[in-house]
Amino acid sequence: MNANRKVLLVHPEISRNKYNFAGVIDNEPLELEYISAMLKEQGYAPEIWDGQVETQKFADRLRQVKPFAVYVCGRTRQENFMKEYCAAAKAAGCITIVGGLHAQLNFKRFCTKNIDFVLTSFDIFHIGEILAGGEPAHSVCLRHDGKWIIKPAQPFDIARLPRPDRSYFYAHTDRYRYLELLPCAHVRSAYCCPYRCKFCCRNQMNCGSYSVRPIEDVVDEIAAIECENIYFIDDDFLFDRKRIERFIALIRQRGIRKKYVCYGRADFVAANPDLMRQLKDIGFYYVLTGLEAADGKRLKAYNKKTGPQTNAEAVRILNETGINMMGMFIVDLDFKRADFFSIYKWIRRHDLKHTAISIFTPEMSSPQFADYKRRLITTDPSQWDYLHVVAKPSNMSVKRYYFYYHILVVMLFLKGRRDGIYDFLDYGFYIRSMVKNLFRFGG
Repeated sequence: MNANRKVLLVHPEISRNKYNFAGVIDNEPLELEYISAMLKEQGYAPEIWDGQVETQKFADRLRQVKPFAVYVCGRTRQENFMKEYCAAAKAAGCITIVGGLHAQLNFKRFCTKNIDFVLTSFDIFHIGEILAGGEPAHSVCLRHDGKWIIKPAQPFDIARLPRPDRSYFYAHTDRYRYLELLPCAHVRSAYCCPYRCKFCCRNQMNCGSYSVRPIEDVVDEIAAIECENIYFIDDDFLFDRKRIERFIALIRQRGIRKKYVCYGRADFVAANPDLMRQLKDIGFYYVLTGLEAADGKRLKAYNKKTGPQTNAEAVRILNETGINMMGMFIVDLDFKRADFFSIYKWIRRHDLKHTAISIFTPEMSSPQFADYKRRLITTDPSQWDYLHVVAKPSNMSVKRYYFYYHILVVMLFLKGRRDGIYDFLDYGFYIRSMVKNLFRFGG
């Protein structure tokens, strides 16, 4: 047995510039906390380093801890950091393991000399096998005699996950938040998405297999969390009406009083107004809804299986119920000038207060990626943050597209300030940044 039982679990910083939303939405490193709990049960000494909140540099923590293994996870925009950290860890003589959403679906991008193993499923127990000197039978890429062996992924039952070790979260409750909800703890009750929107890769997770935990176990976990704000990070928490009814009943029986954030589709909200009132009664505060577009043609092209009237009805129901809808929209690469303003008009017309605007970004693992490959203007994964244009727009220059995008964002920031939301934000800083970007990118 290796006398050194130290394992460094790493989540990279989002970026190294101010063009991000750090301090607005900072996510608890739940994946690392699951792994930490599992490793402690097996006699290891894991330590988490989250670049979102740490003041000590990764290289300094690596030298301080002196682990024998380093695990790194992250999203597409963090790929460069993930590889950088693995290079430093390999130079220090560590076993290097990579996992997480991006690596699971784009594992070949991590088959490099500084990485020993790439995990392609959510089966965290493979990490324990690797650290013990074993070799997982599936869902892993590994190097053998200088060549990469790819063992196909298999679905994972998330009911097998241990309770996360939240000691790191409790040590940083001044940082982990969802907008004004501070602190905000993450809970996962399901994995993968049961829908098939064309622009999204979440339905490919877990080999496309939708996996759920028993709702009783989920409520037990919530009751034990020392935090008044809970963010369900399921791709769609509002999916099964009977499961939600059981959840509401259990929360009421236990007398649990907390605030909740979750993802939920517009068609579920529109079809279940009575359930929305009950969710409001037990503390639901935000429902994050992919409205995506202001017109039916694009919604059909995205395979959303909803329409503008359904979206409008969902907004109306949540407004009347008193739950904040966070309406998420895509500005498509085929937009003309009028399309940017049509989103703003739709938002004002339906009195939607909370919005998020993403630039259409072809996911590297999606079937659509091949359609946009010739139009790419960058291959830098750090640009895959939904704030940058990565492929040529159809109807205007990149600069002109950025110009109208930033006008739309500034208009929505000003609307938010008028509506009196996000009082914790430094509106002046963000509006000045966006106005500056009008001239930096626009033309």
